[in-house]
Parts: sequence; structure tokens; C-alpha cells
Amino acid sequence: MDRILRATAGDGLIKMAVIDSRELVQRAREIHSCSPTASAALGRALSAASLLGSMLKEEKGTLTLRLNGGGPIGSVIAVSDSRGCVRGCVGDPTVELPRRPDGKLNVGGAVGRDGMLTVSRDIGLKEPYVGSVELVSGEIAEDLTAYLLESDQVPSACGLGVLVDRDRSIKAAGGFLVQLMPGAPEETISALEENIFLMDQLTTVLDEDGAEAVFSQVLKGFDWHIVEESPVCYRCYCSRERAAEALSCLDKAELEEMIAAGEEIRVGCQFCDAEYRFSVEDLRSFLAAKDGVTP
Repeated sequence: MDRILRATAGDGLIKMAVIDSRELVQRAREIHSCSPTASAALGRALSAASLLGSMLKEEKGTLTLRLNGGGPIGSVIAVSDSRGCVRGCVGDPTVELPRRPDGKLNVGGAVGRDGMLTVSRDIGLKEPYVGSVELVSGEIAEDLTAYLLESDQVPSACGLGVLVDRDRSIKAAGGFLVQLMPGAPEETISALEENIFLMDQLTTVLDEDGAEAVFSQVLKGFDWHIVEESPVCYRCYCSRERAAEALSCLDKAELEEMIAAGEEIRVGCQFCDAEYRFSVEDLRSFLAAKDGVTP
């Protein structure tokens, strides 16, 4: 079961969250038929969105993370609800690049860094809160760290990873987010930086030892304890009703053109593998509603 764990340390001056997201990233890979590199890019974005989304205080709030760095993968989009359940997509899920010199998947090359990371928080107000930063590397974790510092004014450290097996299945996936509260001394910051620099590869820790071991390595030397654990999953909120609403918003000319074609319309969800079919009669009812006529 995928989950987010939260802990505090350093007399409350350190807050840390760890997500184990292997199953939801595997679900995303299956839905979008992702290449290994696309799986890594989308998986990192989904893990990041889940960590941030689960911090929303509004029950019906949503958080959208979008990266577009001009790379061959196109846009990477991940949307989270306030429980940390996520959905997402990439522009081109078939993109594959040669591995980096260190043997890792080239997510930065696929995403690019000539563009922006945008985070949108919809908490039920008239307009969502939107913040953006220029991409640092396209590797997503570094970009998110820069966003949190610049936009939210919160000193943070983020790690994200996806380990793709030889058969393209997801062997491990997840991430962590460490945030420092006001008043954290310089020696605390230095110790955390050293711990993160020296820690084992994130996906190896998750695969072999589990999420709790991530805390042990990042918070080494600190007295820490887990304060919360919550399940997360890949969840899409699409429905036939929402698809019908989208079609009914088309202008009359477009609906008339579809009706004249005499074929049913299929509406696929960009986030999941659902497909909704609408007959010519359905289209006529949408058109009639525009004219205020009861079909």
C-alpha cells in the first residue's frame, strides 16, 4: 500500500514527510504506456504533487504541478487532492533518451530546463493561488526545492526517485520533503545537508528497507518520531457527467458538425484509461439545451 509518513525532529524545528508511491506510479505507467524515462519523470511529479497536496488544509482543495522545460517529453502534469491521491500525464509518454553518464535515466534531458515549474493551489477561492519559478535542472526535485524557497519562503530539501525494472515495471518510487521552521540553527541545517549528501540512493532505501529508513538516514543524529501515516493512491475524478458537461460547452457550430457526421463521439480522459461514448441523439440533446428546447 502506498503511503505518506510524517515526522518531526529537532524539538519541532524540522518537519519531514516521506512518500512510498510505487503502486501509484506503476498505475500511471500502465495507463499511459510510459517508457522508462517517462515513467521516471511522471512518477517524480506524482510523488511531489502528493507530498504537497496532502499538506492542503482545505478538504476539497487541489494542487496542480506542471513542468514544461522545452524538452521532448512536453508538459508533465500532476494533480493531487488534499489526501495526497494523485493523477497525471505527460505530453509524450514514449520518449526515451540515452542514460546519463552515471547510468541514471535522463529525466532532466527529457523535461528540459528552458521553462517553468508552476504550482497551482485551488482552495475554493475565486482564483487559485499560482506560483512559478524557472526550472533549475528539469530533474524535478531540485526544481521543487527552488520553488519552495522562492515562492513559499520555506527552506526545504526534496528528494524524488523512480526505479524502473528490466521489464519496465516500477520496482520502487517515492520521495521526501524536509522543511525547516523559523529559528532552526545553522548547525541543524549543516547536519541535514551532510546527511542528505551521504545517504544511500533513495529508491534503494525504499526498495530494500522501506519508508521509515529514509527518516533514519536524513534525520541521522536527531531525535525524531513519526506523527502521522496516511494512504495515498492514483485516483482520477473523471465521469460520464463531466465528459457530457464538456461536450455541452461546445459552441453550436461544433455540435452541428458532429451531428452531421452521424457518428458517435468518444471522449477519453487525459489522466486515466476511461472512455465515454456519446450517441448522435446525445449530441442533439446538448444542442437543444443551448436553444432552451426540451429534447
